Amino acid sequence: MSFLTQIKERRTIYAIGRNVSLDKTKIEETIKEAVKLSPSAFNSQSSRAVILFGDSHVKFWTIVLEALRKMVPAEAFDDTNAKINSFIAGYGTVLFYEDQNVVKELQEQFALYADNFPVWSEHSTGIAQFATWTALAEEGLGASLQHYNPIVDAEVAETFYVPEGWKLRAQLVFGSVEAPAGEKTFIDNAARFKTFN
Repeated sequence: MSFLTQIKERRTIYAIGRNVSLDKTKIEETIKEAVKLSPSAFNSQSSRAVILFGDSHVKFWTIVLEALRKMVPAEAFDDTNAKINSFIAGYGTVLFYEDQNVVKELQEQFALYADNFPVWSEHSTGIAQFATWTALAEEGLGASLQHYNPIVDAEVAETFYVPEGWKLRAQLVFGSVEAPAGEKTFIDNAARFKTFN
């Protein structure tokens, strides 16, 4: 399968389940390789990942659910509850972090580019997220990228012994594809691209 075909096949899958035949070790190695091979500015390798299966996966989304319960009005909570439970129904979650200690070290080492390193760190995590998502899709797993940070950061860090200095950036929940993604539409190319010779 070509790289562009892999990108095309990677879609946001909300209906996920636990009917996964792929070995956990294979999933873990796929995630690790995708993050490890993702490029980063100055080869900083600032991206970090916490991989959750089983009870740990459920625990994370329960933390999210309880955090939202304190924020969402009771009369509107049913939709929120259903959404988070759809994530709990998945097989696992990857928590994507950026190591702020790496960013600070680079800012000190290369003062001329100090303002850019936080931005480049965001580029790094985006690439790592995309690479991981695409790699899991290639293995037949569905996934969706979520952003419940920073409302859960402190409790998640304590629960999963996350090192100080790691900043939570996104959560990729994955599992078996229980229903395909909907049709994807695109804006007109003329509004998006310019080419000059």
